[in-house]
Amino acid sequence: MVETIQRKLNDSAFVRWTALILIALTMFFGYMFVDMMSPLQSMIEAQRGWTPDVFGMYGSSEFLFNVFGFLILAGIILDKMGVRFTGMLSASLMFIGASIKYYGVSDAFIGSGIESWLNGWWVSFPASAKLASLGFMIFGCGMEMAGITVSKTIAKWFEGKEMALAMGLEMAIARVGVFAVFSISPWLANMAPATVVRPVAFCTLLLLIGLLTYTIFTFMDRKLDKQLGLDSKGNNSSEEEFRISDLGKIFSSKVFWIVAILCVLYYSAIFPFQRFATNMLESNLGVSAQTAADIFRWFPMGAAAITPFLGSYLDHKGKGATMLIFGAILMTVCHLIFAFVLPAYPSTLIAYGAIIILGISFSLVPAALWPSVPKIMETRYLGSAYSLIFWIQNIGLCLFPAVIGYALKFSNPGHIDGTAYNYTLPMVIFASCGVAAMLLGVWLKAEDRKKKYGLELPNIKK
Repeated sequence: MVETIQRKLNDSAFVRWTALILIALTMFFGYMFVDMMSPLQSMIEAQRGWTPDVFGMYGSSEFLFNVFGFLILAGIILDKMGVRFTGMLSASLMFIGASIKYYGVSDAFIGSGIESWLNGWWVSFPASAKLASLGFMIFGCGMEMAGITVSKTIAKWFEGKEMALAMGLEMAIARVGVFAVFSISPWLANMAPATVVRPVAFCTLLLLIGLLTYTIFTFMDRKLDKQLGLDSKGNNSSEEEFRISDLGKIFSSKVFWIVAILCVLYYSAIFPFQRFATNMLESNLGVSAQTAADIFRWFPMGAAAITPFLGSYLDHKGKGATMLIFGAILMTVCHLIFAFVLPAYPSTLIAYGAIIILGISFSLVPAALWPSVPKIMETRYLGSAYSLIFWIQNIGLCLFPAVIGYALKFSNPGHIDGTAYNYTLPMVIFASCGVAAMLLGVWLKAEDRKKKYGLELPNIKK
């Protein structure tokens, strides 16, 4: 009888996995919106007058506010205000930013006073791209804030339990969103009359649903806090609270910097690559945007299928630092195939093979990376640690789409619309990031061996 009374909400497997699904759906819809334009590069260039460098700068805009400090503020808000407040704020920002972006690419924007004003300055950057980028900036603030909130939430609900598996499944569900949008976005856009507006409207509506699912989760989290004896912000009054000075402890940690730089190098060769992957396959295989999107959409599905198994292995067997090293090696191999092999031997079989390799890589690294952070950082400033890693990551994610856009333009002088691009230089840049990430993984493993962080140990406490 006493055991029943003391049983916590997250002790129930059904309840804690239900909580995970609710918050993962918010990220699922967010990831759909992030990559919704990726298969539509050719269409947005034709319908709104964008160019590859404009498309690249638009992709960078998602991270601009975060790079200039918002993510640091987001981490402080998370550690001060708790996962419920921060999660609701982030989901709201995602929906507001998406709505602005929708208006920017909509037909209603064309000929409006706002368009005329925006066209009056920086004339090389179309007005639709300016407003869409502003919306994407606001959405990006919410999306990255949601990312750190979900990471801390899973660490809270699955402490001493299947943490890596839970984080792996959350990422898997989110990646199914990428698969879905690579399938749905071109289909919606190509419905008569063909327009980029339709998929933007659809994904904006889904973000509203994501806000509702997180709202439902907050009621569950409030009950868990009462059982754990936490206050309304999810803090334990008997423990030392987060202080701004704790940021100095994070920044002074060598292992934090190894993890953070590894993260930015790895993800800078994944997410910016997704923005250009469809057009890269179009160019190298000589296929339509729809066909290219149908090929690349299997990348996130492969990663989604494998990640939970790797997370479960990490929970029971460990070897997190080793996973990071192998994941970086596989990513390097993939980008080198896209750089040199696919252009010389344009084959869908080779393309699928490289995508499978990248999918395995994208399972190994995130499954090992994010559950490792609670092992090297104290709980009271875990949210800030995640936010600072995301902030550093966002610097790369902000710069790389623009860098790749300019590299594409530089390596294709005099390019004529409708003809194939040469993607060798961008792929070599991505591969270089993989090599650097692999070297950092080796360094991290050496530090773990000396300092005994437990990165190679299992997560489940027996």
